[in-house]
Amino acid sequence: MDSSLQEALVAPNGLLAGETLESVHPVSGGCIHRAWRLSLRGGRTVFAKSGTSQAIDLFEVEADALESLHDHASPELLVVPRPLGFCQTEAHAVLLLPWLELGAGNATALGRGLALLHQRSSVAPESHRFGWHRDGFIGAGPQPGGWRDRWGDAFTELRLLPQLKLGRSWGLNLEDCLPLLEALASHLNRLLITPSLVHGDLWGGNAGALSDGRGTIFDPAAWWAHHEVDLAMTHLFGGFSKDFYRAYNSVIPAQQGFEDRIEIYNFYHLLNHANLFGGGYIEQSKACLRSLVRRLI
Repeated sequence: MDSSLQEALVAPNGLLAGETLESVHPVSGGCIHRAWRLSLRGGRTVFAKSGTSQAIDLFEVEADALESLHDHASPELLVVPRPLGFCQTEAHAVLLLPWLELGAGNATALGRGLALLHQRSSVAPESHRFGWHRDGFIGAGPQPGGWRDRWGDAFTELRLLPQLKLGRSWGLNLEDCLPLLEALASHLNRLLITPSLVHGDLWGGNAGALSDGRGTIFDPAAWWAHHEVDLAMTHLFGGFSKDFYRAYNSVIPAQQGFEDRIEIYNFYHLLNHANLFGGGYIEQSKACLRSLVRRLI
């Protein structure tokens, strides 16, 4: 971590004002920003995520999402780190979070805790529309805000359509995709769904088990959606055990048609990866598009 950023953190008006940094160690795992373990005098440990000054928008959105997820989680099972703060200097931006000690426990607490988050948020007073109150990010890609009353409209207009527009840079013809969007919206609008607060980017690198046995989720792209979008993404890259799914389904049983909806919901993530990284994700997105056209049109 740059020395000027360290000085800014412990300055009188800094996020760690009054603290003394004993050590700063890099942490692996991030693909967009750099991550650090900050050891403070007195034994306290803090997690820091840093980037250029332009990263402040991403950190603000992430902090907002973490706050919302934290407020709806059951902390005895699922830990969502509550942000300690974020700030911007001339050259850097940083987000501070509590340090999480990851372990190698089973995924029962994670699965049950995620299901309870979905279940409890679905009966919260704010659970009445699909969407999010601000523009955000999915990884480094854009994730527009906005609200829709029907689930199919929200998923196609707020999630798929913006990604398909970006896909024109690698050869997607948006006009050819419009009949599929209409069919998907109609298909999903028929589902009887109450919005749940979802993590939104739930691959294996954004979840885990803590050393005390509880589960944890972090790095969200949260919004109010069908709870199945989180479960669907866990199937995209793997990394989630049978214990996780058994525990989840003990709270929210698998719904009829879920296996068919996995491909629909993961189409969003394939498009986002194609737009961010190109390569094989472009062909995967095109193959998924063809498959959905065969199924729904």
